[in-house]
Amino acid sequence: MFRGLRSFMTTVFTPLARLLLALRVSPDAVTVAGTVVVTAVALALFPTGHTLVGGLLVGFFVLFDSLDGVMARQAGRSGPWGAFLDSTLDRVSDGAVFAGITLWFVLHPDEHHGLWGIAVALACLVLGSVVPYARARGESVGATVQVGIAERADRLVLALVPFTFLQVGLPVIVLEVVLTLLALASLVTVVQRMATVRTQLTRQSVGLPRDPRDEPREGPLAGQGA
Repeated sequence: MFRGLRSFMTTVFTPLARLLLALRVSPDAVTVAGTVVVTAVALALFPTGHTLVGGLLVGFFVLFDSLDGVMARQAGRSGPWGAFLDSTLDRVSDGAVFAGITLWFVLHPDEHHGLWGIAVALACLVLGSVVPYARARGESVGATVQVGIAERADRLVLALVPFTFLQVGLPVIVLEVVLTLLALASLVTVVQRMATVRTQLTRQSVGLPRDPRDEPREGPLAGQGA
């Protein structure tokens, strides 16, 4: 959903990436720093009800998520280690965001449908880890797993927008509905990826050629997102 935005942000970040590289800042340092900030903000500000400041700060750093990749390509250091580090730390920051939202529901039991909110926030937390795992595990057995309706950027943006504006009067029911839809979309994505891997491995086992639709996407953003 947000691939076009990421392409635009890549173009915007190119001058900043060059500046940081000139200051001898490494792409790995940017990756780690972004994860630390997002995790700290989500776990410190979200549960305590500072949804506006916390949501804006996390959203700001989410937009900067592709900066480390731009820096790595500019420096000619793009490779498996950077991709591994980025993907691993993405799981940490994603988990912190949805854990913070879950804790907000837990610490605000007076809200209507509070148990519903806790349940769907936990579902987003769990399924948000299963979605990228299904892709990684599928690719480890030789499949190409690029299907899905709930990739990382989609999940974060759609969850953060209603959560951020709770503090200025947005009804909690809006957040709960969005989280419910996100959980369902994540579940559908997991099922899609399982079906895709099964189909590809079945074709391989009987000696059929790979379906052209399953070929990896090309381009600087191929493989990003989960």
